[in-house]
Amino acid sequence: MKIDQGISNPFHPHHKLKLEYTEIPFDCDGCKEAGIGLKYSCRHCDFDLHKACAKPSPAITHPFYKNCEFQFFYKPPGEHMRICDACRKDVLGFVYHCRRCDFDLHPCCANLPQVLDDGEHNLYLSLKISSSCHHCGGKGRGWSYRSQCKSYNLHVSCVKELLVESWQAMYFNADKNKVRELQTRIPSLSGTLRNHDGGRGRKAKKYCEMAGGAVRLIVSAILGDPTAIIGAVVAGLVSR
Repeated sequence: MKIDQGISNPFHPHHKLKLEYTEIPFDCDGCKEAGIGLKYSCRHCDFDLHKACAKPSPAITHPFYKNCEFQFFYKPPGEHMRICDACRKDVLGFVYHCRRCDFDLHPCCANLPQVLDDGEHNLYLSLKISSSCHHCGGKGRGWSYRSQCKSYNLHVSCVKELLVESWQAMYFNADKNKVRELQTRIPSLSGTLRNHDGGRGRKAKKYCEMAGGAVRLIVSAILGDPTAIIGAVVAGLVSR
């Protein structure tokens, strides 16, 4: 049996980081974004990194930005606040930055899969949302995942926002009423399509059947572990 000796990371040079799995959400000490599933951790220092942050590539390209080369930075370059062009959230830590085009991507956003397959249906990562987001009701800027029929769209930013709010209530505020309220706002395919289409028609019924697994995949991918089988927290969010 191979013993995990851990990895070294220049951002945390005093101890090696070991690969762990958690169903409890954590804040990545690299990019400052939420995470769940597999992480590299130092128990001595209560230090955690997403897999994408623990073992970053010095430079990457992305199919959405054909003319860009993104360089990895341990802190945002420049003096002004930067915003991730994928999720439209502030960049507070590790980032991939293109000097030529001035684009920025959180490491987990840069590694979002182009296609998510829940075994029956595909969800496609899109640079521009094709129709209204089923959470916020708008289009706006930022990436989204959409169903093949384009009837279901969900901003990456909306998933992040709802998850963080829900987990803060669940783990820090211990407000059960607030938890229930937030959980009902996680936009499952079944709930949003019923609201969007009034629950009528064969097409609506067909895509209502895509509910749980698809949203679970989106959540898992956004949190930096697209292969993770998320436990009670995410399962509870997407089943309502």
